[in-house]
Amino acid sequence: MKHILLLWLLCSSTVLYAQNSLEGVVKDKATSAVIPGVSITIAGSSAGTQTDANGHYKLTVPAKGSYRLQASFLGYRTFTATLTAAASPSTHNIELEHIGLFVQPVEITSLRAGKNAPFTSSTLDAEEIKKQNLGQDLPMLLNQQPGVVTASDAGNGIGYTNLRVRGSDITRINVTMNGIPLNDAESAGTFFVDLPDLASSVNSIQLQRGVGTSTNGAGAFGATLNLSTNEFRDKAYGEISNSYGSFNSWKHTVKAGSGLINDHFTIDARLSKINSDGYIDRATSDLRSFYTSAAYISKKTAIRLNIFSGTEKTYQAWYGVPEALLETDRTNNPAGTEKPGTPYDNETDNYQQDHYQLFLNQEINSHLNFNVALHYTKGRGYYEEYKTKQAFADYGLTPPEINGAPVDTTELVRQLWLDNDFYGTVFSVNGTGSRLNWSLGGGWNRYEGGHYGKIIWAQYDIDKDRRYYDVDADKNDFNIYWKGEFKVTEALRLFADLQYRNVQFNINGFEDNPELIQNNTYNFFNPKAGVYYYLNDRSQLYASFAIGNKEPNRDDFEAGQDQTPQHETLRNVEAGYSFRNSRFSLQGNVYYMNYKNQLVQTGKLNDVGAYTRTNIPKSYRAGIELVGSVRFNKVFSFTANGAFSQNKVKDYTAYLDNWDTFGQDTVHFGNTDISFSPSVVAGYTFTIKPVKELDIDILGKYVSRQFLDNTGSDDRSLDAYYTNDVRLRYAVPQRLFKELSVQVMVNNVFNTKYEPNGSTYLSVSGGERVSDNYYYPMAGTNYMVGLTVGF
Repeated sequence: MKHILLLWLLCSSTVLYAQNSLEGVVKDKATSAVIPGVSITIAGSSAGTQTDANGHYKLTVPAKGSYRLQASFLGYRTFTATLTAAASPSTHNIELEHIGLFVQPVEITSLRAGKNAPFTSSTLDAEEIKKQNLGQDLPMLLNQQPGVVTASDAGNGIGYTNLRVRGSDITRINVTMNGIPLNDAESAGTFFVDLPDLASSVNSIQLQRGVGTSTNGAGAFGATLNLSTNEFRDKAYGEISNSYGSFNSWKHTVKAGSGLINDHFTIDARLSKINSDGYIDRATSDLRSFYTSAAYISKKTAIRLNIFSGTEKTYQAWYGVPEALLETDRTNNPAGTEKPGTPYDNETDNYQQDHYQLFLNQEINSHLNFNVALHYTKGRGYYEEYKTKQAFADYGLTPPEINGAPVDTTELVRQLWLDNDFYGTVFSVNGTGSRLNWSLGGGWNRYEGGHYGKIIWAQYDIDKDRRYYDVDADKNDFNIYWKGEFKVTEALRLFADLQYRNVQFNINGFEDNPELIQNNTYNFFNPKAGVYYYLNDRSQLYASFAIGNKEPNRDDFEAGQDQTPQHETLRNVEAGYSFRNSRFSLQGNVYYMNYKNQLVQTGKLNDVGAYTRTNIPKSYRAGIELVGSVRFNKVFSFTANGAFSQNKVKDYTAYLDNWDTFGQDTVHFGNTDISFSPSVVAGYTFTIKPVKELDIDILGKYVSRQFLDNTGSDDRSLDAYYTNDVRLRYAVPQRLFKELSVQVMVNNVFNTKYEPNGSTYLSVSGGERVSDNYYYPMAGTNYMVGLTVGF
C-alpha cells in the first residue's frame, strides 16, 4: 500500500508540475574551451546539474512562464539569464568570463575527495549549514548524514558534544580545517567546544566515511571530516545573527567582509558569543570566539592569513546520570556533589585555544600549482573540581597534626591543567593533465604538552597553588603521500594513493603514575587504490580498497599500565553506485572494514570522563548505506538515508574486577557486538516550500540499540530511539536589507525520552555480575528562534 501511495504521489506531481528540458555547452568566453564541472541551476528551485567532461549540461525546466538560469564555477563570474519556457526541448549555450584571479579556496586542497574519487563521501555547502546554525555545536549539524550519531553532555547540543560515524567515535575521525589538523595530538579527539560557532565561518564540510583519501594529522579509522573556511567573496558584506531558545540559550554573531579591495585584497571577520544553562542540572556554557582572515590574490598567487580563537567555560556534565535516577531525575548531575551541602559552584572546565594559519597557493602554469601552509595552535586551560577526604600522601604531603593527633585526609579544590603548543607545516604539489591528475603532499607537525595539577584551596594549611604533579609529553608526526587519478578512457578512471607516516610519541609519566614513561615510534604505510566508472551523465560506479594504521592515544597508554597497547590496522573495502537526474537521486554503497588489534571502547570511564579501550585481535564492520532524494514538484521534496550494518568482535574475552577476591575474572563471550555501534541508523528530511520565501523542513532520526560495552547484554545498552524535529526559515520580502530572515527550530517535537550516549562498569560482587550504568539524556521538546540581517 505504501508503495502504491508513493507511486501515486510521483505521478500526480508530474501532472501538477509540467516541465521540459534544456541543454547546452558551457565554454570559456576568451578561449572557447569547454568547462567541465560547472554548476547549472534554476534560481528559486532545487533543479540543478553539472556539466560533463565535454562541458555539456541537460536539466529539466518549467514548460510555462519564464525562469532564471544560473551558471557558476570557481574563478568565473556567475552567469545569469532569464529565459522564456519553450513548448519543446531547447538549447542554450553559455560563455563564462574568467575573473583573472587565483580565487580557489586558499588551503591544502589535495586532502578532499574529488568528484571522481572512489570513496564514500557527502558534502554540506554554506547554505545547508546556515539553515540549521542557531548555536548548537558543529557535530549536531551533521546529525542527518548517513551513519552518524550525535550526542551532547548538556543535553541540548551546546557545550561538549560528540560524534560517531559507523560506530567510530571522534578519536577515530580525522578532522582538518583548510587542510590543517584539528585533532588533539594526544587524545586524538576534536573538541569543537573550544571553537564556538565555528559553523558561522565554515563554507563547506566534506564527510568521508571509511579510511578515505590520505590526509594530514591523526589516522582516519571511521571517517574524515574536512572543513573549509577560506572561500573567496568579491563583494563587501555584513551580517548580524541572533538567536534565543530553551534553557536560556543565546547566540550572537556579527560577520563582515570587505570584498575585493584594489582588485587584490580581502578581509573577513566574525565575532560570536553563545550562552546556555543546558538541559542537565548546572550544565552551563559560556562560549566566545572570533575569526579573522586577510588575503592577497593575484592572477597566479594567493596568500591568506587566518587568526581565530575560542574560549569556553562549561560546568562539568561528563559523568552522566546514574541508572537509578534516570526515570525520576533525568537532569541529575553528579559533578560538584562531593562538596558537602550544595554542589560546588565552580566545578567547571576552562580552556582557550588560539589558531594561526598562513597559506600560500601558487600557480606555476595551467597544469601545475602548489600549496604550502604554516600553522601554530596555542592551547591552555584547566578543569576545576572539589574533592573530599583526599589523603595527604596522595599529593606528596606529610599529614599535619591537629591537637596532637595526625590528620590523614582533607577537603580540597584542585585544578588539572593542560598547556600545549602545536605547530608545523603542510604542503601539496598538484598536477593536471589530459589523462593524469596527481598530488604530492604531506606535512610535519609537532606537539608539546604540559600536564600539571595544583591545589588552590584546602581545608588545612597547604601552600596555595601547590603543584602536586607535573608531567610532559611530546609528539612528532611526519607524513608524505602521492595520489593520482589516471583517465583510461572518457568513462574509466583509476585511482592510487600511497602514504608513509612516521609518529614519535613520548609520554613522561601520568598524574596517577608519574613513573610510567612511554617512548614509542611507529612507521605506517597506508596504500589505497580504486576505480571510478562513468556510465553516463546520470550514473556512476566506484570501488576502492584502502589500508589505514593508527597509533594508540594517551588514554590508551594510561589505562594499560600492565602492557603497552598495540597500534591498529584497518583494511577497508568500499563500492558504490549513484544515479541523478533533475528530480531524483539515489546513492548506494557497501563497505567492509576489517580490523586487526582494534582499540575498542569498553564502556568504562576514567576520572576525566574518557573511555578506556583495549586491543581486540579480530573485529569487523560491514554494511550498506543508502541516500535518496526526490522532488515531487516545486512545493514538496523528500530526502532520506539509511545505514544498515553488522559490527562484531570475534571471540571476545572480558576481564572483570572481582571485588570478592580483589582480583579479575576472565569471561569469554564469543562473537559479540562492538560497543556504541547501532545496526540501523536512518534519517529523513521532508521539505515543503509553499512560497518562494519559505522553507519548512520536517526531520526524523532513528537509531537502533547501542551496547555500552562489548558483551552484547541488553542490561548494558542504550534503547533504540526515534525523534522528530521541525525547522522553518522565512526570508522576509523587503528592500531595506540584502537579507532579512527568520529561523525557527523545534527539536524533539514529540518529547521523546532518549539517551544517545552512556557508560558502564561491569564487575563481580557478592558472586554476581553488577553493572554500574550512566546515561546522557537529551532534552525533551525544545526550540531555538533566530533573526539574521544581512547588508
